[in-house]
Amino acid sequence: MKKIFLVLALVLANNIMFSQKINGAWETKVKNNKGIIIKTIITFVDGFYVITNFTETNGEFINTSGGSWIVQNNQLKSLIEFDYVHPKNVGTTYSMKITINENILKLNDIEYTRIDNGTPGKLNGAWLMSGRKRNGEIQSRDTSRPRKTMKILSGSRFQWIAYNTETKQFMGTGGGTYSTVNGKYTENIEFFSKDKTRVGMSLVFNYELVDGNWHHSGKSSKGAPIYEIWSIRK
Repeated sequence: MKKIFLVLALVLANNIMFSQKINGAWETKVKNNKGIIIKTIITFVDGFYVITNFTETNGEFINTSGGSWIVQNNQLKSLIEFDYVHPKNVGTTYSMKITINENILKLNDIEYTRIDNGTPGKLNGAWLMSGRKRNGEIQSRDTSRPRKTMKILSGSRFQWIAYNTETKQFMGTGGGTYSTVNGKYTENIEFFSKDKTRVGMSLVFNYELVDGNWHHSGKSSKGAPIYEIWSIRK
C-alpha cells in the first residue's frame, strides 16, 4: 500500500513540475506547398489543453483538437475531448514525447516557441459556461453534461470551443489574443470557424470574478447583448 501511495505521489509531483513549466501558450509556423504560412498555437492550463491551426495572413481556420493532459515518463498523454477534423478520435488517448528547454517546447519532432507563461491576463485557466442572465434572472447550466462550451485562456491568448463528448459533435470555435484591464476584458479575434469575416474584430466586455466565477457581459460578435457566467474547470 505504501508503494502505491509513493508511486501516486511521484506521478503527482511530476505532473505539478511539468504544469509549472508547460502552462501558457506556444506557437510554431510552417509554410505549406502553396507558400501559405500556417500558424499552430497550443495552449496549456492546469489539466487541459487546446491546439489549433489557422493561416497567419487571413486567419482561415483549419483544425482544432484538445482535452485533458498529464505528463508521465517524459510522455505527454492526452485524453481527446474534441477534434474538428477527426471526430472519431474523441474519447481516445494519445501520447507524445515531450521536452522543454527554457522557452522551447518539443512534442515528438515539432518545436514550439513560448508566447506566454500564463501571465499577464487574470483569467488563466479552463472555464466552462455555467450560466446566463436573461431578463434579470440567472439560468444555470449543468457543466457535467456531455454538451460543453469551454474557454481556455493562457496569459495572453483565449479560445472557446463548443462540442459534445458523447456524440463527438463539434459545434464551433474561435480565438486570438485577450487582455484584462480595469474590469474590461477585450478579445481580439484571429480565427473563427463559422465565419472568417469576424477575424480582426475586437470585442470589449465587462468582467468580474464573483465567488470564483467569471461574470462576462457586453455584446457578442453579432451585436447581441450577452451576460454569461463561467466556472473554472476542475
